[in-house]
Amino acid sequence: MSRTIMLIPISAGVGLTSVSLGLIRSLEQKGTKIGFIKPISQPQTDEDKIDRSTSIIRSSACSVETAEPFMLSVAENLISQNQTDVLLEKIVERHQKLSLNNDIIIVEGLVPTRKHAYASSINYNIAQALDAEIVLVTTPATETPIALKDHVEAAACQFGGKENPNLLGVVINKFNAPIDESGRIRPDLSEIFDAYQHSHNNVADVYKLFDKSPIKVLACIPWNAELIATRVIDIVNHLGAAVINEGEIKTRRVRGITFCARTIPNMVEHFRDGNLLVTSADRPDVLVATALAASNGIKLGGLLLTGGYKIDNPIKKLTLPAFEKSGLPIFRIEGNTWQTALTLQSFSLEAPVDDKERIENIKQYTSKHFDTGFIDSLAAVSTRSRRMSPPAFRFQLTELARQAKKRIVLPEGDEPRTVKAAVLCAERGIAECVLLANPTEVERVATEQGVTLGNGISVIDPASIAENYVARLVELRKNKGMTEELAREQLKDTVVLGTMMLEANEVDGLVSGAVHTTANTIRPPMQIIKTAPGNSIISSIFFMLLPDQVLVYGDCAVNPDPTAEQLAEIAIQSAESAKSFGIEPRVAMISYSTGSSGSGADVEKVKEATRIAQEKRPDLIIDGPLQYDAAVMEDVARSKAPNSPVAGKATVFIFPDLNTGNTTYKAVQRSADLVSIGPMLQGMRKPVNDLSRGALVDDIVYTIALTAIQATQ
Repeated sequence: MSRTIMLIPISAGVGLTSVSLGLIRSLEQKGTKIGFIKPISQPQTDEDKIDRSTSIIRSSACSVETAEPFMLSVAENLISQNQTDVLLEKIVERHQKLSLNNDIIIVEGLVPTRKHAYASSINYNIAQALDAEIVLVTTPATETPIALKDHVEAAACQFGGKENPNLLGVVINKFNAPIDESGRIRPDLSEIFDAYQHSHNNVADVYKLFDKSPIKVLACIPWNAELIATRVIDIVNHLGAAVINEGEIKTRRVRGITFCARTIPNMVEHFRDGNLLVTSADRPDVLVATALAASNGIKLGGLLLTGGYKIDNPIKKLTLPAFEKSGLPIFRIEGNTWQTALTLQSFSLEAPVDDKERIENIKQYTSKHFDTGFIDSLAAVSTRSRRMSPPAFRFQLTELARQAKKRIVLPEGDEPRTVKAAVLCAERGIAECVLLANPTEVERVATEQGVTLGNGISVIDPASIAENYVARLVELRKNKGMTEELAREQLKDTVVLGTMMLEANEVDGLVSGAVHTTANTIRPPMQIIKTAPGNSIISSIFFMLLPDQVLVYGDCAVNPDPTAEQLAEIAIQSAESAKSFGIEPRVAMISYSTGSSGSGADVEKVKEATRIAQEKRPDLIIDGPLQYDAAVMEDVARSKAPNSPVAGKATVFIFPDLNTGNTTYKAVQRSADLVSIGPMLQGMRKPVNDLSRGALVDDIVYTIALTAIQATQ
């Protein structure tokens, strides 16, 4: 299974793309197959286009598979409409496609800015949805190392802090960069703006300082001015300048800027390799001095003429041969020197997508500063316990259901939520739904709900087909005194009718309960469908969609007080169900006692059930008795059950009786305000599932998907 690392910036201007490129290069050197996704594109402009990171990786890293990001406007629209879950599911879908062929997926988060204040929140949601391990990315700006440490630790609290095992550490980028008083990086414009300061902090001191922090430094990348050496052509394009002498305009790089406002003797020291000279075209002394410097082998970055002036012909004749021979780029802008200086301040220091040489330098330089132990741990086979996140679970439900292509009967065919859910299932290809109700009534409800009944939905009038099942129902229930008259009466109940359709293989599953009680939904299937081979009991589970993972609760709906043997069977059924839906089963047999700390008939039943389940299925990880807190919390598990393979990391919770299970699932659901999907019945020969009478449309959709998937197993 692939491993996912999410780079999350905790402020703007951290050089996130550079860090991504460095991490990718470090892993490439270990022979790791890498995928990359920037879930939400975040270009500098407001227009919808692919972000720089994705564009650069696509153009320069042929071996790295990239996913298509969502445009920022699309993401913001879903977030503003309180549909973040929908966005997360779509992100999960793209992430899972990457996971098919890659060992490690690098995910790049949104940069928090004044316009994107929600970035940290959505980044954490994405990390949880993808079960990603988090690496924070920052830059010191004006902070001292001590202030930086405090800042990182405070920011880490937004992502679970030291209690989050998925928070791997921090990458500190642009260490000791030249900055102005507001923290902006402004290299080598000091002739006009002299408020810049270079820090001279020691990298080793930063590592030493963070030794006392719960947040580990995974890389501290010193500022390197060479990495921002831009091509002359990029400055020309930024200024919209007119080219006078092209020379080496596409390859020569600018490493500094000098505004020629003084006399030549006071400027000679600035006539050096990589410097862009900015002067008015009516300064012949500067032009001649520049020509001499170029003739003497000094590779100036370029010559920018301001004021809109043209070079006088005598000066042009004198200097042009030197300019042409040396390859010095010369270009002109209409504005004066002051306006030009202001325009240059807005020049982006980020590497353009097509500057392959600079991008390669960035990769090489940043990759060298990652902690080798960290890179080795990523490249090694991951043994980390995997969590199935709610968005991943919901995506998997719909994806597997689409593949199943099943037909599901809905006995409550004219119930408004059910009609709307059926339409959504048809639109998404989740299942073909059969609505049992009067067609005229169903059309009326659909109109009221603002939906259209299209392909993928069948509406069947119960009265028109009930007689077809009379004889078969009598045959199935004759030992219970069933007669034709009684069968006709029972078949007026659409749940019974739907169950008979299921028994006759005309549909693949049944979902009911939006208006019927659990007993009304379950009783006909239990009488007619009965248990699957190898099962002596029908039980149920709920999928509890916690913020960061999905847990399985059983049995919370069917068996009031199961025996030890029945409880063991429920545990095995629940583990198999969890596995079927991509959840790694670690089964906790819940009791009011952990291990041998308590006694009593109820505890003994759980102990015996655990023994039976372990004996029947030694391949499953099952342990008990465990108290709920010991099963779910690692710190409690360490003190109460230190040797348990399940304690602290349980994914399947088996409750000793219906009273405990039903109370717990409702308490957790309502107190935590989370979604629960179920109950899903298990142990039955064909899939039948019950809905809560308070079910939302989405709940019904996901239950239909569950049922379709069960029909394939």
